[in-house]
Amino acid sequence: MITESEKKRIIHEMAENSAAKARIDPTLYEKYSVKRGLRNEDGTGVLVGLTEVGDVFSYIIDGGDRIPVEGRLFYRGISIDDLVNGFYSKKRFGFEETVYLLLFGELPTQDQLDQLEAILSSSRELPPSFTEDMILKAPSPDIMNKLARSVLALYSYDKNPDAIDIDNVMRQCLELIARFPVMAAYGFMAKRHYVDKESLFLHAPRPDYNTAQNLLYMIRADGQFTELEARVLDLALVLHAEHGGGNNSTFVTHAVTSSGSDTYSTIAAAIGSLKGPQHGGASGKAYDMLQDLSSNVKNWRNEGEISDYLAKILRKEAFDKSGLIYGIGHAVYTVSDPRTKLLRDYARALAYEAGREEEYELYTLAERLAPQVFHDVKKNDKIVCANVDFYSGFIYDMLGIAPELFTPIFAVARIAGWSAHRIEELVSGGRIIRPAYKCVQKRRSYMPMEQRQDQDQEA
Repeated sequence: MITESEKKRIIHEMAENSAAKARIDPTLYEKYSVKRGLRNEDGTGVLVGLTEVGDVFSYIIDGGDRIPVEGRLFYRGISIDDLVNGFYSKKRFGFEETVYLLLFGELPTQDQLDQLEAILSSSRELPPSFTEDMILKAPSPDIMNKLARSVLALYSYDKNPDAIDIDNVMRQCLELIARFPVMAAYGFMAKRHYVDKESLFLHAPRPDYNTAQNLLYMIRADGQFTELEARVLDLALVLHAEHGGGNNSTFVTHAVTSSGSDTYSTIAAAIGSLKGPQHGGASGKAYDMLQDLSSNVKNWRNEGEISDYLAKILRKEAFDKSGLIYGIGHAVYTVSDPRTKLLRDYARALAYEAGREEEYELYTLAERLAPQVFHDVKKNDKIVCANVDFYSGFIYDMLGIAPELFTPIFAVARIAGWSAHRIEELVSGGRIIRPAYKCVQKRRSYMPMEQRQDQDQEA
């Protein structure tokens, strides 16, 4: 029997050997014109599909030149600014209306919205014994993993899980949109109780509450929240619901859907993508970084001190030594992220209600200074701006939402966009997504066992 220490040593050696064989000469990417990350040399994405669900606009082409402009985001052709203003000018919650728009391509009438809300309300309850068997048992320290497991488990409770006709997929998607907040909240409660050793409480979702209200209700012991808190969370859900077909998790949704796979497998794969710290997980990293900044900067109004610390982060001398200012820069947006502009205003309102205005001012100052620091340290002219992650973690913290829930809340919102893209791929895709990889391994002959030697012996 192999000992644990010996097992660990062998695995370490295996890992090193595997990594050594996994390194590809970087010059080969240029030689074969490989679009790394499916991105062109100018930073734009390689065009691999068409969509009518969402659009991200950040530049214009003038005489062949790519000119950065203020970022704009469109849901089904409607500007996110107009959409949000439409909700809140009438003091309405917006997420359910956004779900309808994304799924059906048009803004709902009041009757249509009432119908959708009734379906979602009736679908929030999880199957019998699901909470006990699939969520409370084997609790996960990471809620995204628990959410993915829960989604996959729902396959077993579905009488028709594999059918991909649109009637069936629509039912599945609506049920997932309704159940995501419940599964995320209960997954968090399980972690909180079994991992953090805190009290366990589970609130059943209320049929008279919308998505944002139910989320706050289910994660708070007393179930209480203010109108402003619910509206701010609702806005965050609206702004995270969709972001075009090219973002990593939505592309995964298209790719897995194109294989003919079931809805639960598709959405679980999208969750796995969203979990990554360079995608949905970035809000937690941005929050941690800004908390680190606030702890290490003595004078929150001293621009020089703030800039110096941001420079240390970029030079891999501070925070997580990654060299990244989380929440600054975006794969598409340059001059501005429209979602950030909307969140900033509501972050201010929450901060002043919570007595955290000085912290808010630190955030806005860091946002203003970061692009120049980036330019000075990196010595390039790339235009960067604060993205949606910059303020979202701060907002969630002011709402009393634990960092473990930041990315799951992103998923609660983005399941709306994923669902719309899945249906679009099923209706219009028609072919399995199968890009090419160039193999650069040289051909070689098979070597019999008795002629083989360890690499160390060969050296």
